[in-house]
Amino acid sequence: MSGEADGQLARIPSGRLRQLGPINWVLAKLGARAVRAPEMHLFTTLGYRQSLFWAWLIYGGRLLQGRLPRIDTELVILRVAHLRSCEYELQHHRRMARAAGLDAQTQATIFAWPEVPQGDGPRKVLSARQQALLTATDELITDRSISAETWEQLAAHLNRQRLIEFCMLATQYDGLAATISALDIPLDNPR
Repeated sequence: MSGEADGQLARIPSGRLRQLGPINWVLAKLGARAVRAPEMHLFTTLGYRQSLFWAWLIYGGRLLQGRLPRIDTELVILRVAHLRSCEYELQHHRRMARAAGLDAQTQATIFAWPEVPQGDGPRKVLSARQQALLTATDELITDRSISAETWEQLAAHLNRQRLIEFCMLATQYDGLAATISALDIPLDNPR
């Protein structure tokens, strides 16, 4: 299966024990088990860069377990993945978002944002905090900046540490989506 998963040819074939080293190979196996997949292609690809992979895992893990509540973290990740059309990120984080409290209706609203009806419709599904996070995410990812008005709305909900973390989280997942796309990393659970 060298570099191919269900018909999708990866630019870098999945690493095995020899390429990844024992630690990264074990991490990839544990990751696959956690996502209930035969292989976690992100880990078997990025694992080629052994010590860089470890640093990235620590950084990414810290962002997932940071000061932002998990429901906010998953909302931002889903929006970034949607904006970047990154099915790999979406596949992993839809489930994680459900576990954090973002049900199917809320996720559909996140993906439709900002084109959701006013009034009693889906916009009521999102809190003012969630709307501020989505607006800021859209601006940061598409414009590479956040307007003063949006920053003020976001700062009404997040303290300084969380504002910094929000920026780092959104840009981390934006960069990860670009890496996944550039390397053509196959889905772990193709449909």
